[in-house]
Amino acid sequence: MTSFDTSPQLSAWRALLALAVVFVMLATTGWTAVRHHQGTTALEASRTAWEHGRIGGRELPEPDTAPGRLARFFASLSAAQRTELVHEYALAVGNMNGAPVELRYRANRIALRQQARIERKRVRDNRLSPAGQQEAGRRMHRYEAMSVAGRQILAFDPEGSGRAAEVFGDLDQAERISVVVPGVDTDLLTFQRTRRKYSAPVGMAQALYAAEREASPSTRTAVIAWADYTSPDGLGIDSATAMRAENGAVRLNALLRTLPGGAPVSMFCHSYGSVLCGVAAHTMPQRVTDIAVAGSPGMRVEKAAELGTDAQVWAMRDADDWVQDVPHLEVGGLGHGEDPMARAFGARVLSSRDAEGHGGYFVPGTDSLRNLAGIGTGAYRSVECADDAGACREGLSDTTTAGRA
Repeated sequence: MTSFDTSPQLSAWRALLALAVVFVMLATTGWTAVRHHQGTTALEASRTAWEHGRIGGRELPEPDTAPGRLARFFASLSAAQRTELVHEYALAVGNMNGAPVELRYRANRIALRQQARIERKRVRDNRLSPAGQQEAGRRMHRYEAMSVAGRQILAFDPEGSGRAAEVFGDLDQAERISVVVPGVDTDLLTFQRTRRKYSAPVGMAQALYAAEREASPSTRTAVIAWADYTSPDGLGIDSATAMRAENGAVRLNALLRTLPGGAPVSMFCHSYGSVLCGVAAHTMPQRVTDIAVAGSPGMRVEKAAELGTDAQVWAMRDADDWVQDVPHLEVGGLGHGEDPMARAFGARVLSSRDAEGHGGYFVPGTDSLRNLAGIGTGAYRSVECADDAGACREGLSDTTTAGRA
């Protein structure tokens, strides 16, 4: 199966034919592809246990309680009580918007190690096929790697193909925060890669964090590799519609609204991740100052002004990115609308001259990464536009710490 990250270049007629076939399938059979629920998940079990738990004789607040109230609840606890909660309800606390980020890191480290032990048993389970045992081994190694000291896992859910988010830098003290939103075929096993490192969320975020520190050493930055949504699997129906983006947008905005402090936030949305950011844009908090898309198939609108945000909208695409051949249209819910690179769309168009391919925008040393780092640090005057006239910088001045109220 092909994917947005690994697909060969698509021709326009082939993509249009695929859309037509899918449209006919939907018209004749309806949405029949339903993911069957297989019992209670590990995260659901942890949340249920939390709902019935107590600490120091007190009932615990509902896990979906307003983040501000949750923050006050955790602040009222002793260190020993907080430690007790992260051990007893690791997955619940690790994914709880409103819990202190350092507590979430600790909880997710415990949860990852618990899940690694489960997968270790499955590796030796003769009831599994050799392929199943191999898959268990891969997940075990991934969980072990993610649970090592020093990694800051902000979200973790092992269910299905899995979801995760990781922080680079000090989120509590950051003066600028960047969020990387990846595209299709993103799960726990592709959260980071050895080959094609900078096409995976962890590699993207690491590279951006390093580039931001180089661009502005005096600015305290933090970067989040956010893969805490169920992305489409390859170039199927899900990638041609906004269903996964709509679900992901709810999760993304829940995080954005609970980020600590008041630092400006810049969004960096790659491939299908730009669809998600487009859907989420109108309800993003005001502290989001920039939305930059790379290799975008569209943002579900015809013009940047229709996104419903005051954030600056940026776009880039390198010359050999195959996504340029995907038709930028939307018919009956299929397709993602106008090309963000088009003049009519109204984005600030950036240079990505020396990036290579659909997955090359975050490779160190590229002008694409330097431009993204300039946006992430608020150094707008340093970015290189796709044209020679500097149109993408028009009306902007540099700022490193000043966000909108």
